[in-house]
Amino acid sequence: MSAVLERIKRFAKSPQGRRTIDQVRRTAADPRRRAQAQQLLGKLRTRR
Repeated sequence: MSAVLERIKRFAKSPQGRRTIDQVRRTAADPRRRAQAQQLLGKLRTRR
């Protein structure tokens, strides 16, 4: 399991990882996208 975490850490520090993280942050800051994510999480929680 620690090998997976190391790969994630390396990716996050890479230029591509930084771009991806920035894109996710911008998307998460959008109120419409945030509402879509909350709706999806709500659906996933009720299925259990």
